[in-house]
Amino acid sequence: MIRTATQHTRVQHTLLTDAWTTNVRTLETAIRDFGMPAGHAIEYQVSMFEVTGDPHLHVNVTHQQETKPVKGWAGPGVTAAGFVHNRTFDAMSTDRILHDIRRMVFAPRA
Repeated sequence: MIRTATQHTRVQHTLLTDAWTTNVRTLETAIRDFGMPAGHAIEYQVSMFEVTGDPHLHVNVTHQQETKPVKGWAGPGVTAAGFVHNRTFDAMSTDRILHDIRRMVFAPRA
């Protein structure tokens, strides 16, 4: 029997302005298309949002299992949903933001 890696992804956003709309749409599509490393099963949630009075894009990545720290990400915070890491992004390319999100999504377990 061949075992396949499973990926359970939920991506959501809450934007207050149109400043990040195009970037977030691109990021959501790309995140849903992340391939799974061989032999891994992973559940994660990516939330992208704005905060009133703050021009940055805020991103939370939540895992069911605790992960090792990833440079640039704060956390983990512990919630009912799992272990949450977060960070903000500003004038950075969408490709670079995606790269940083991918590093957090696929962080090794602690």
